[in-house]
Amino acid sequence: MLTPADIETLLLTFKVASLATALMLLLGTPLAWWLARTRSGWKGIINAVVALPLVLPPTVLGFYLLVLMGPAGAVGKITTWLGLGSLPFTFAGLVIASVLYSMPFVVQPLQASFTSIGAQPLEAAATLRAGPLDTFFSIVVPLAKPGFMTGAILGFAHTVGEFGVVLMVGGNIPDKTRVVSVQIYNHVEALEYSEAHWLAGCLLVFSFSVLLVLYTVLKTQPVAHPLK
Repeated sequence: MLTPADIETLLLTFKVASLATALMLLLGTPLAWWLARTRSGWKGIINAVVALPLVLPPTVLGFYLLVLMGPAGAVGKITTWLGLGSLPFTFAGLVIASVLYSMPFVVQPLQASFTSIGAQPLEAAATLRAGPLDTFFSIVVPLAKPGFMTGAILGFAHTVGEFGVVLMVGGNIPDKTRVVSVQIYNHVEALEYSEAHWLAGCLLVFSFSVLLVLYTVLKTQPVAHPLK
C-alpha cells in the first residue's frame, strides 16, 4: 500500500510536472516557432543547446545548475540580490531544473508541427490582411494541435520520471523537494521493496497510459528518439 509519505511525493511530483509543463509550453512555443521559420546561422547552435539534455548525463546538467544557481553562481547572485535567496533545494529551483531538462520533449514536437504547416496557409492569411498574432492563433495553433498535445504529454511524463537532475538540484527534502523517483530510491536503499513496488507500479501504469494516449487517442506514429 502507498504510505502517506508516498502520496505526498506523488502530489508534489504532479505539481512540479504541471507547473513545469505550463512553463515549457509558454517558453517553448515561441522558441519552436522561431526555429521552424528562421534561416539564421544561429539555428544549428540553438537546436543543439535545446537538445543538449537528451545526450548530457542528468547529473552533469544538475551539477552545473547547482553551481549556477548557488550563492556563488551568476544566477544565485542575482536571486540573492533580489531578495529571493538561492534556488537549489527549493521548490522553485526544482521547477526550473525540470523545465530545462525536459524542454526538448516540448520544443521538438512543436518545431516539427510548425515546419509541417508550410508557407501556404500563412501566405493565404497574409492576403486576407491578417496580422502575425492573428495568423498564429487562428491558423498555426489549430494546425499544430497534435504537436502541442504531444509536447505537453511527453514533457509532463518526462518531468514525472526525472531522477538525476531533481536529486542534484532539489535534494531529498520531505514535503518540499522529494519527488516520486527519489522516494523510490529511498525505499530501495532502506530495503523496503514492497513500498518501492507500489510506487514503481504507479509510474509504470502512468508511463504506459501516456504511450497509449499518444499511439491511439492522438493517433501518432511511434515516438522515435527526439533527435531523429
